Amino acid sequence: MVLPIVIYGNPILRKKCIDIDIFSFCNRNRRIKKKEINQLIKDMFETMHTVKGIGLAAPQVGRNIRLFIIEVETTTYLEYGKKIDNNYKEVFINARILKSYGEECQFYEGCLSIPGIMGFVKRKSHVLIEYYDHNWKKKKKIFKGICARVIQHEYDHLNGKLFIDYFSYMKKKLAKRKLINLLKTVQKK
Repeated sequence: MVLPIVIYGNPILRKKCIDIDIFSFCNRNRRIKKKEINQLIKDMFETMHTVKGIGLAAPQVGRNIRLFIIEVETTTYLEYGKKIDNNYKEVFINARILKSYGEECQFYEGCLSIPGIMGFVKRKSHVLIEYYDHNWKKKKKIFKGICARVIQHEYDHLNGKLFIDYFSYMKKKLAKRKLINLLKTVQKK
């Protein structure tokens, strides 16, 4: 099922998300079934594909839990004259970035929750992250390049941080009118 994307101005985008208790599958006082989380993951991938995104965090679909997904084209090459796409797809539950390191790279970013606004954001080229995958297995991995960037962007959502927070003062001033219009849209709903 395609889920509605939460737009800038909704307070959930600025809240720090809570862990999913993977041992009892509880979220505060409400019991979360493993089946419910798995369905949410499936719905998030369907939503992300529909809107042509490469990452999506639970708060972007109105859930205040530490969950995000990515699906990134990491390599495109020719094999026997055909274009082959190699995608990296992963689920991150209760993720913790242990270390961001390497060269600081600037890249033009956007966000599904802030439509119409894009800008350059500096992020580290490598990230060491610990998380549970879709099979509820604990993992600790190093990611680099575009995967590291998308992970850092989605991880920020779990901590109430948005990519526009990295903008320079001047870029924030330029984006202010668009952000005000997005706020008006959210207030009308």
